[in-house]
Amino acid sequence: MRNVDRLPFILAGVLFLLAWLLGFPMRAQSAPLGDVQCTLIADAASGKTLYQDGVCDQRFSPASTFKVPLSLIGYDSGILSDEHTPTWDYKPEFNAVKRDQKTVDPTIWERDSIIWFSREITRRLGADKFAGYVSKFNYGNSDVSGNPGKDDGLTRSWVNSSLKITPVEQVAFLRQMLAGKMPVSAKAHEMTRAIIPSFKAGDWAVQGKTGSTRLGEAGKDKRSLGWFVGWAQKDGRQIVFARLVVDTKRTDMPKGLATRAAFLKDLPQLIK
Repeated sequence: MRNVDRLPFILAGVLFLLAWLLGFPMRAQSAPLGDVQCTLIADAASGKTLYQDGVCDQRFSPASTFKVPLSLIGYDSGILSDEHTPTWDYKPEFNAVKRDQKTVDPTIWERDSIIWFSREITRRLGADKFAGYVSKFNYGNSDVSGNPGKDDGLTRSWVNSSLKITPVEQVAFLRQMLAGKMPVSAKAHEMTRAIIPSFKAGDWAVQGKTGSTRLGEAGKDKRSLGWFVGWAQKDGRQIVFARLVVDTKRTDMPKGLATRAAFLKDLPQLIK
């Protein structure tokens, strides 16, 4: 009787072991990486944290938020001149999406996030000068090597590749830029601040840059990210901010634009 009584437990154990052996590798392979969200707001002058929520010390691709430091580089090196100079025409070899197949100047570049314009700046700059600027800026991990074995650091390192930065580092970089303390000319500081897109959030006058990209190799990381980083002013007060969203959720618009819309809605309630 005792052997018969134990039979259901033995069968259950065998079934559990088989399920574990057969099912566990599949679950491990397809298990999604965790979602990450961060909102960080600091006083521009003192650096004091005014609001922080989520994971803000994990590095991710800067995506199009890199157009802020790249603007500094472009103006300091003389490749860019003012808000509307140079104006470059689209060429078929740029292989851009249809909406980006147009004539672009620095203001349009930042407003519409035109990646081929970014690549023309870095191509004219050259790999050594490009790497030198990013290193001097102490921007994130400063790694512009690109994807292993592809020799694409000059044109792709900031989009889901080697260059990564945390929200904390984004805010620190923006504070330095607003204070005019980056190792570039005064004109580069001034012109960069002039071409970053402007928005309203209640009584706050906001300037900031979005970033969107899908992460990882196909099948390994199904997440995408959205950034919105920048600064805002109200009643003589200035803040800097970074919001980051990393998850598998699909949106009707690029995740950076959705992240921006949510932050602009939230800001008046986060900082009074």
